[in-house]
Formats: sequence, structure tokens, C-alpha cells
Amino acid sequence: MSMDFNLFMNDVVRQARQEIQNAGYKELKTTEEVDEALQAKGTTLVMVNSVCGCAGGIARPAAYHAVNYDKRPDHLVTVFAGQDKEATARAREYFTGYPPSSPSFALLKDGKIIKMIERHEIEGHEPMQVISALQTAFDEYCDEI
Repeated sequence: MSMDFNLFMNDVVRQARQEIQNAGYKELKTTEEVDEALQAKGTTLVMVNSVCGCAGGIARPAAYHAVNYDKRPDHLVTVFAGQDKEATARAREYFTGYPPSSPSFALLKDGKIIKMIERHEIEGHEPMQVISALQTAFDEYCDEI
């Protein structure tokens, strides 16, 4: 890979990280941070971030807009697939019954998976469809803010 490509990818990754942090999600970079966050009491939404087009064009915008709602998870966190590999692998251990998928969303309650929105439910869909799916899960599992 050329130096220019590496610099370009670093910019893409930095922008992707910044977008999700600006949406109010706490970035988890270590396995310890993942365990602490995902074992928290209450509901936790995990956004599995990535550099693919459907993450930037659909998943991150949906992550941002879905939480501006009457009901929302107690905790908003994110791991970055392909970047923070150990943290992402640890988070996926909590998503029992689901294959690795990025981008994706996992909703947990008291450390247990209760809803998963996988890549195939994001890629090729409109952001509003993903927002609606997230907010439907919030209606079912989360308290009013």
C-alpha cells in the first residue's frame, strides 16, 4: 500500500470515529472497557462501526438520529470492527447466536443480548428504515428519558 492510501484510510477511520462519538456513543477500545460497559445494569446499545459505505451512509446516521427519541437505551457505546480488533471480538462474545456483522447494532439488557440489527438489515436499506427498527426496539425494551 502506498503512503497516500494509508494516510487516506487514517482520515476515514478518524472521521468514522468522530461521527459516532459526536452522536453520544462512548468508544470502547479494550476488552476491559467492553466488559465494564456491556455488563452494566440497564439497556446498552452497541454500534459496531466500520469503514464500509453502508456504515457511513446508513448505520452512523441512523445511530445518530435514532437516539433522539422519547425512549432510548441507558448506555450508548461503540466498537470499531477492523480497527480495535480485541474490543470488537469481546463485544461479539456477548452477541450469542449471531455471526460477526459490521456494521451492526446490538441491544443488551443487563449484559444479555435482546435485539440485533445485522448488516443485512442495514446494507441496501434507507437510514429511516434502520432508525425505525432501532426505535421499535427502544419502544419494546427501553424506558422513557
